[in-house]
Amino acid sequence: MLKPEHLRTLREVVQLGSFAAAANRLGYTSSAVSQQIAALEKQIGVRLFERSARSVLPTSAAEVLARHAGIVLVDIERMIASVQAVHRGSERQIRLGVFPSFADRLAEVLRRMEPADLAGVRISVAEPSQLIPHLGTGGEMDAAIVYQVGNSGLSWPSALSRRWIAEDRYRLVLPASWPDLSPYRAEQLVDLPWIMHHPGSSDASFFEGVFSRWGLHPRVACHSDDFKITMTLIETGVGAAFVADLALAGHGPGVVVADVPWLNASRSIFALVRPDRETSRLQALLDALEV
Repeated sequence: MLKPEHLRTLREVVQLGSFAAAANRLGYTSSAVSQQIAALEKQIGVRLFERSARSVLPTSAAEVLARHAGIVLVDIERMIASVQAVHRGSERQIRLGVFPSFADRLAEVLRRMEPADLAGVRISVAEPSQLIPHLGTGGEMDAAIVYQVGNSGLSWPSALSRRWIAEDRYRLVLPASWPDLSPYRAEQLVDLPWIMHHPGSSDASFFEGVFSRWGLHPRVACHSDDFKITMTLIETGVGAAFVADLALAGHGPGVVVADVPWLNASRSIFALVRPDRETSRLQALLDALEV
């Protein structure tokens, strides 16, 4: 197969009429140019130059080959430029999934980014079980921030790498309009109305286990999987709930947040990353997201 560097050397020799001049332009020695031309002649089986002690004259074959070489070299340069442009575009773009109550944390980080970098970020907000399928082969996401409560049944492909982001502790949150229940012993809470996650979700299964361990059977007043909605319902006095720290940012005066030692529960937040999509820009963003 013809080597592009040999074609480039041929074109320069034909244009400049000298091995020495071509060598000077290309940064080679005259001997290297002569060797490349000789290798090219051997490969195609055609004499390309008439050599004498004082000059080298291109043959008609050399002139034809030089014209075609110019076209081929331009095509190669365009091909390389196109590939590099695609690569730069993929390097600039980050496709990240996050679960809803992590979106505020992500927004804090995005606000500090330069506009040019921010333009390359694509965000999808959904529950972990909805995000993970988009990380598989052919998936459109590069990484996803997900959480796991206890040993819930969340699973992901073994090919994904796992990176710790934060430990998000759960707190007891009650309406401020309720009487003071401190020190919030477990038996004090059993007859209160509760806002619980929908049955079957990982959060619901975990907290059902917590109540069961303490022999409690809470009175469920509402089911909600959205912490922002849950906080609004608590403020209106609908019920109490266990809410993760990340969802408590900026809560209003209508709620009381209590840390109950007997609960001792948290959810692990981590990033699942496709190794083939792990760019330096993605790593930098994940660094910034660590709490």
